[in-house]
Amino acid sequence: MKLIFLGPPGAGKGTLAAKAVDLVKVPHISTGVIFRSAIAAQSPLGRKVKAIIDSGKLVDDDTTIELVKERLSQGDAQKGYILDGFPRTIPQAEALAEFSSADKVLNFDIPDAKVLERLSGRRVCKKCGANYHVLFNKPKKESLCDACGGEVYIREDDKEEAIRKRLEVYRDQTAPLIDFYRKKGLLLDVDARPGTDEVVKNFKQALGL
Repeated sequence: MKLIFLGPPGAGKGTLAAKAVDLVKVPHISTGVIFRSAIAAQSPLGRKVKAIIDSGKLVDDDTTIELVKERLSQGDAQKGYILDGFPRTIPQAEALAEFSSADKVLNFDIPDAKVLERLSGRRVCKKCGANYHVLFNKPKKESLCDACGGEVYIREDDKEEAIRKRLEVYRDQTAPLIDFYRKKGLLLDVDARPGTDEVVKNFKQALGL
């Protein structure tokens, strides 16, 4: 089964993908992991990506497409995949269609207010990286990690202004893919507002699992 996951930051795509791997028995492939793997492998494309990232620039469409194409040619992706973070734009989606046809595109639907609640409330331990939330998973002692006693803080990209900017970029660049895939009859909407167990249930229903 070849799946594409769409949804704004904070929709829980990565969390669900980790669970979906066991359900559909295909690898979870995210662009971030692809970039890191290519760099670690020191392939020609990997060296190119490292140079781009080291210069502080975003990896361009052509390079990203080439990396995804290379990844999807590997043995574990021959029976299917879950693509997370790609495509991000219509041109990327059109390029993907030239070398791989997705079976379904899951759109994790969640309002901006819910994303803000989830992400702006997130706190991370500086020492061990443990995750907390001011509403759903508070540390036992305020601002101190339960696991290691390290300082718990809010990351720059979890501050409200940064979240709003990320949502703006998503709505501008990636949201048009929703209509693009809906017109092709590939899109399935999944309510991403509830907790993980409920979203997994919604996911299974959408795919008829």
